[in-house]
Amino acid sequence: MKLALPHWRLPHLGLRERARRFLGRRRGRWTVGILAMLVIGYAAFWMLFLRGLPSAEALLNYQPPLPTNVRAYDGTPIYSFARERRVELSYDELPPQVVHAFLSAEDKDFFHHHGVDPMSFLYAVFDYARKSGTGERARGGSTITQQVAKNLLLGNEYSPTRKVKEVALAMRIERAMTKQQILELYLNQIFLGRNAYGIEAAARAYFDKSAKDLTVPEAAYLAVLPKAPSNYDPERHAARALERRAYVLREMVANGYITAAEAQAANATPLGTVERSDARRDAERAFDGYYMEEVRRELMTKYGEDADTGQNSVYSGGLWVRTSLDPVAQKAMEQALRDGLARFEAAGGWRGRAGHIDPGPGWPDRLAHVQVGAGYSNWRVAVILSRDQAKADLGFTDGTTSSLFPWGAAAPKRGVGGRAFDFLKAGDVVIVAPAGSGWALRSIPEISGGMVAENPHTGQVLAMQGGFDSKEPFNRATQAERQPGSSFKPFVYMAALESGMTPASIIEDGPFCVFQTAQLGTKCFRNFSGGYAGPQTMRWGVEQSRNLMTVRAASQAGMEKVVAVAKAFGVGDYKPYIAYSLGAGDTTVLRMVNAYSMLANQGRSLKPTLIDFVQDRRGKVIWKADNRPCEGCNARDWNGGAMPRPRPRSAQVIDPMTAYQMVHIMEGVVQRGTATVLRDLGRPLFGKTGTNSGPTSVWFVGGSPDLVGGVYIGYDKPRPMGGYVQGGTIAAPIFRQFAQVAMKDMPIVPFKIAPGIRMVAIDRRSGRKIFGSWPTEGDPKAPVIWEAFKPESEPRRALNHQETVRAAPRRAIHSDSDFLASRGVSTNWEIIPSPGNHRRGPVRLTGLDRGGCRGPSEHRRFAHARRSANPYRPDRRRFGAGPPLSRLGPRCPPAP
Repeated sequence: MKLALPHWRLPHLGLRERARRFLGRRRGRWTVGILAMLVIGYAAFWMLFLRGLPSAEALLNYQPPLPTNVRAYDGTPIYSFARERRVELSYDELPPQVVHAFLSAEDKDFFHHHGVDPMSFLYAVFDYARKSGTGERARGGSTITQQVAKNLLLGNEYSPTRKVKEVALAMRIERAMTKQQILELYLNQIFLGRNAYGIEAAARAYFDKSAKDLTVPEAAYLAVLPKAPSNYDPERHAARALERRAYVLREMVANGYITAAEAQAANATPLGTVERSDARRDAERAFDGYYMEEVRRELMTKYGEDADTGQNSVYSGGLWVRTSLDPVAQKAMEQALRDGLARFEAAGGWRGRAGHIDPGPGWPDRLAHVQVGAGYSNWRVAVILSRDQAKADLGFTDGTTSSLFPWGAAAPKRGVGGRAFDFLKAGDVVIVAPAGSGWALRSIPEISGGMVAENPHTGQVLAMQGGFDSKEPFNRATQAERQPGSSFKPFVYMAALESGMTPASIIEDGPFCVFQTAQLGTKCFRNFSGGYAGPQTMRWGVEQSRNLMTVRAASQAGMEKVVAVAKAFGVGDYKPYIAYSLGAGDTTVLRMVNAYSMLANQGRSLKPTLIDFVQDRRGKVIWKADNRPCEGCNARDWNGGAMPRPRPRSAQVIDPMTAYQMVHIMEGVVQRGTATVLRDLGRPLFGKTGTNSGPTSVWFVGGSPDLVGGVYIGYDKPRPMGGYVQGGTIAAPIFRQFAQVAMKDMPIVPFKIAPGIRMVAIDRRSGRKIFGSWPTEGDPKAPVIWEAFKPESEPRRALNHQETVRAAPRRAIHSDSDFLASRGVSTNWEIIPSPGNHRRGPVRLTGLDRGGCRGPSEHRRFAHARRSANPYRPDRRRFGAGPPLSRLGPRCPPAP
């Protein structure tokens, strides 16, 4: 017997007919309607709650934001770029007492539920409905997994929608991650107050110890903080914190983590927290300056600022950065530059108030918002609250007060005169410094400058200071384009040395004019101090910084070659105009220091670097300044052969012999030239001072074989600093103060002589070769010195020892006028029109005595200049050989 099938399921009916008959029945319509509602409901639920939630893969790869930690060249931690203080620990590194405390306080069934505690969740819904409209906040009822989900949602919105999303995400997290992974994520990202995220940072902030060293009562106290850290602050709510800690300890006993006796002992223990301290920030503040700002800018350029710009971002990527900074050199540089600027400023008196605020109630907050940097750590910003004839009442940003007495403000006011104390008024913002038992008035220098120190072997920037106070955003060491003045001259003389001249070549220190255009006329150059010294050696011209000798050397070598040398050394890209030979082109201190470092590096190129290498949060090196391969450097054992070395990473930009010749010449600048203030440092040093027109800035650049530095001083809007200002008297002493500290423990080593250089004993004044005598060691003004020559370029003419003694001056020479007088040249000079010949310029200079006649010394000097043949360029007129002897005026009658 066959079973009868419903007519709509009969095999002979098609699919469409079957569907029509199924929907024709009431049960069919209900079934379809229910399915449609479920689909629509799920779609709406997905649109409202599930759309945009992180995927399982994203949860597995989630990394909490970590600060970027910065270290010095030797690995010492010095700074961090952080918006959230956090140290990430793995689950195996989490202390058991901390885990037990947090589980007891937050989620005792964590290892048993699947992301949501049903009873707690239902109670939270009921509590929300009961308190709705009252303004009270309902209990969250969140598990640890839900708290992780809330933090991943990047919001703390108080609404049912967020709660539903939190539940959905918690269940997704439970499916994607293990319980251990969830707990690790939670304990590393939870905020616990005092800008501490995670238990390691919190342990440091509250107990000044690592999390692994926390005791049971300390761990229990940290476990009370996730709900509301400010409600259990140990300084303001200690009693409330102790009460909540006791609750956590009772729960730990109930869960079997500790015994009742241990809980009782823990309850008897005080909180034991340390006072809220910015000790870490204070330690970092010592290096919170121009150097760190340059490092931050470079890192942000490479990796971005926040997590949305990349996984290795500065403020969340957890980078480990090794810099080139030398902490000792950096502190010495800051002190030296500030002292130099303050000395210059103090000479002009008190500048005046730094601002003005209302001295009435609430003045501490107003004072705290005044953007004034005090520079020195012991200088403070203060406001004058009141003043009478006996004293002025001071108020500081922390609300404390003190007094300023007239003796602390006795300096005259700049440009006005009188006592500075008499100009103080209530509300004036001033800078004060401790002095004796009180305070003394100070001025923030208007003059500023920049300073850099570099390792000439590698290009690593060891120290950098871009102004008086690091609150200023403008870094004068890297951003200020200034004219280097005479500190540019070494690049001119290197071009001359490359063209065939030697340190002993004779160059005329006499009038030099250049015809520019018919519109601009003729440009005549002069020495800084005026006067002329006649034919002198190149060495003497560099040591004494003679402008006229420099422009003659530039004219001989060709300005095209001079600017090419400057470009190769990274100083700047200039037009081939003769004025650039005297440092008229703009550059920065960093570029100048790097160029001098290349000189000390025997003419090999260098790139200044502030960062040595960067590691990601897991320790993998993701960037290195030195990427040279080194075969065999990581070998387990030495094979007995030559030690492996990486290949040279720098190109040779100039002949190493030329570079050494220039360094050797500039050693004379320190020994007997314009930088003798550095001579007492007692080590081989080279360098060059610079004073540009005005002078609007003064420079010194130089150093030792192992450290090269430079400094410039000037106003931000260039203006004359005063006629007395020179690089040797203002800039060089600043470098000296820095070097006394930075070079204190450096070995004393000489500059390495380039292969092929011939050291020849010569007469320092004439440049002629000496035989029968040796240079005197330790005497900077010895008549015989060692000079560096390239092969086959040393002088051919020679003097014996007796001729040297007879030729030596009988009295000390202290100035150009002394030198001229020792040569029998009158110092009364007169400019006489020179007709006709434009190649010599429209004017010439001749020495005249009171009767207008020329002495034998002038006659011999000009005759010698006319007879001298230039072996490198036959056109002697470009050397200023001087007018014909017949135009020099009558000879003076012989002395009676």
